[in-house]
Amino acid sequence: MKFKSGLLLLLALAAPFPSAVLAKDTVKLAFIGPLSGGNSAPGLGGRNSAQLAVQLRNADPAAKYTYELVTFDDECKPNVGIQVATKAASDNSIIAGITHYCSAVGIATVDTYSRFGLPVVVWGAILPEITYGNDYREIHRVNGTMINEGRLAADFLTKQGYKKFVVVHDTTDYGKGQNKYFTEYLKPTGGEIVATFPVSPDQQDFTAELTRIKELKPDLILIGGLTPLGVRLRAQMDRVGVTAQLAGVSGIMTAGFLEGAGAAGEGTISFHNGAPISKYPQGQAFLDAYAKAGFREDPDAYGPFAYSATNLVMDAIEKTGPDRKKMKEVLNGTKGYKALVGEINFDDHRQNIVNANVYVAQDGKWIYWPDSDYAAGKKRLARN
Repeated sequence: MKFKSGLLLLLALAAPFPSAVLAKDTVKLAFIGPLSGGNSAPGLGGRNSAQLAVQLRNADPAAKYTYELVTFDDECKPNVGIQVATKAASDNSIIAGITHYCSAVGIATVDTYSRFGLPVVVWGAILPEITYGNDYREIHRVNGTMINEGRLAADFLTKQGYKKFVVVHDTTDYGKGQNKYFTEYLKPTGGEIVATFPVSPDQQDFTAELTRIKELKPDLILIGGLTPLGVRLRAQMDRVGVTAQLAGVSGIMTAGFLEGAGAAGEGTISFHNGAPISKYPQGQAFLDAYAKAGFREDPDAYGPFAYSATNLVMDAIEKTGPDRKKMKEVLNGTKGYKALVGEINFDDHRQNIVNANVYVAQDGKWIYWPDSDYAAGKKRLARN
């Protein structure tokens, strides 16, 4: 009987079928992030995580469509971001986008996506104005904002005993936003900002700023910038003799910062809207699949958000078909969506509501604060 059944199956498979029965339509998705330059670590981790979601979906026989990820490098530069956003949004074969790690690029491109009607889900950029500064129904975000991170930073750092702060922030929308929200939330805690230093994101030499900071003797320096700025500043602190604690939000919480800062990065504090991958119910399964896929780069802190954004987009398309307008409306109403990063619920500006967490650089890794030797009292932060 087994032989007969097997023979029938082989004959059935060999029989001619119309190609429309066997083939699935291909749906293109755009992934946009920094794939080169100093911020490429989170960009590559995000791209790999999005690609993993596509690969797993394409291996699912229940999927209605075959998905293709079209990747674009925005270089973390607003002008480049607008160019690639226009290229993706004007291509009608691309149904949706998983977009942007850098806030300066994220805010520069919202008008483009709205004009062309391309629904996008932001996977990393945290400037609040990307969602809250407009009412574009094409713009969605699964990760949190610097509101969450700034509020937690002010509360946590003052509770650690830090009272005198210096802020060094870059002059992009991202850096100015970091300064704005941290300053706003620090005031009620009793902390004091004794000086603020706006700097170019490409500035190389911080001797003048650090000399002045040394004179001010702050307890802590908050970096309002991305990894390259954080690495350069930290590398020059010891040379000038600045002993203040260093902290920053998720812009420095990358593998690139740990690698670039080396041993000097030990004890740096960061705040990030995501929990450790190991804390998510499907976290280990994600890590196992990521390793099996053979990606060379670490998923980095925002990889799980890129993975979740990609699945959210594909699930919307599975419901509506490859129609920008229809799937946009499905995305708009996202409530109770079960994702790798937890339940996704969009508010009236299509912004996911999440909580921030504290991390510390320990032994060359970013460690969830409650699990760290610093929280246990085995290691001490600077001036603490």
